[in-house]
Amino acid sequence: MTHDHDLVLRPTQAQTDAALNPPAGRNGGDLVVETLAGLGATTVFGLPGQHALGVFDALRRSALRYIGLRVENNAGFAADAYGRITGEAAPLLLSTGPGALTSLAALQEAAAASAPVLAISSQIPTPGLGGGRHGYLHELPDQSASFRGVVKSVHQVRTPSQIPSAIEAAWKSALTVPHGPVWVEIPQDVLLAQTSIPVVTGGDAFPDELAPRPELTAVAAHLLSHAERPAIIAGGGVVRSDASGKLKRLAEVLRAPVVTTPGGKGAFPWEHPLSLRSWIEDRHTTDFLEDADVLLVVGSGLGELSSNYHTFRPRGRVVQIEADLGKLESNHPALGIHADARLALQALLETVRERHDETAPDRVREVLVRVAERIDAQELTLEQDLLASIRRALPADSPSFWDMTILAYWAWSAFDAKGPNLLHSAQGAGGLGYGFPAALGAAAADPTRPVLAVSGDGGALYSIAELATARQYDLNVTWLIVDDGGYGILREYMTDAFGESTATELTRPDFVALAESFGVPGVRTSPGTLEADLANALAAPGPSVLVLPAVLRMFAPTHLS
Repeated sequence: MTHDHDLVLRPTQAQTDAALNPPAGRNGGDLVVETLAGLGATTVFGLPGQHALGVFDALRRSALRYIGLRVENNAGFAADAYGRITGEAAPLLLSTGPGALTSLAALQEAAAASAPVLAISSQIPTPGLGGGRHGYLHELPDQSASFRGVVKSVHQVRTPSQIPSAIEAAWKSALTVPHGPVWVEIPQDVLLAQTSIPVVTGGDAFPDELAPRPELTAVAAHLLSHAERPAIIAGGGVVRSDASGKLKRLAEVLRAPVVTTPGGKGAFPWEHPLSLRSWIEDRHTTDFLEDADVLLVVGSGLGELSSNYHTFRPRGRVVQIEADLGKLESNHPALGIHADARLALQALLETVRERHDETAPDRVREVLVRVAERIDAQELTLEQDLLASIRRALPADSPSFWDMTILAYWAWSAFDAKGPNLLHSAQGAGGLGYGFPAALGAAAADPTRPVLAVSGDGGALYSIAELATARQYDLNVTWLIVDDGGYGILREYMTDAFGESTATELTRPDFVALAESFGVPGVRTSPGTLEADLANALAAPGPSVLVLPAVLRMFAPTHLS
């Protein structure tokens, strides 16, 4: 009797011949790139270094596309965005010591935002491992220890034969929900070692799914079906699991208003009658959610930015669907369902009963009117007009990447993303310098759509070197730099708290002239011409820079009162 698995495992004669006679001149670096290609990777990001030259040399013998950035942290941001846009594990090739460590801030952002980044770093030669002081260039007593508290998993290689399995395990770890960055470490001599191992031609690229426990979804469905005032908070997990359509159907069946977190932008249609939009950083919205007798939280841990700075106090029953076990009930008691958002929402759709509530859209409109009246009373027309100009100029299907800058903080609450997976920011870890290199990664992932990056002048200086990358690869990114002569939001925080600011003022370059020195077109714009200038820049192929001199203000917070 022949079993199916016997047929799958039996190689053809051609495969046997190829395995017995692998091409000459291959080394550990070839095993790295062959494994990545076998798992489905097409693009890698990174920066070469002495100990990593074996893998970079192997790229010559590979069909993988290499996008090289000028700073490892920026390469990490680019890989982060590539992973967010494609849903694939984005390979990031790094060298030892300083090169590896420079990527840490980007990997922290990827971890906080659940972006699948596959970081592959070189290591000093194996004779130097073990924590001794051997004096190798870039030597650390335990390099991987610097990453264990940041990434999902660490995979250390010590022989060439370990490379394919280690990379495959890391790939599956990065793509197992919740997605996140992983770390593979390979010594220099292992990357350079000649190998007779057969060419790697495939791999198991499919992680296990995280399905909800049926007894929990049954209770959740009962609670939601019999609720008088249900409401939904949709976080980034909805976007990452491609569950926006299921969320919309469930909200309509339950007649439940929906608010999205900063990480969940676009998870629910902005103009939908049940949409509370993204005004979670507002007391009117917080009060509405606190009044819900059953609150469904999907794909959010209700952290600082998603809870109006931890002032949110739900009075009703909370049902929380979260793929990250550490976030489940970490801030509020709940019926915790550890599951992928898509699978859990599907289970609820199959079991909830339809609710009939004609008052829900009216209650949503009342909240949005109160929010608008609060903002309008603060005379912030410049900021609102700028967001409106950007929205009109940016094609509806184009992604945007926002640095930690005042305009981004506005966008979290007030910008219509037009759909899921289209607005991204560094709100996960909150580091500067994310916007532009991340936009480059997104443009590498999909060259058919122009990409917008938004930075302040302070954040722009973190990644200004990547103008060379944008030009070298002719990536379709328009970079809007709001130049207010300093760290604007910190200036505002310090002035509010202490009466004046310290260490927030910056000497900055002529950004237009600097862009042009890289061969990138630069335009100085104004609030009145921004829409037209931005539309023209986005329509032109290749990179471009717009500089907007403006001092912006934040809307007044409601969590301090």
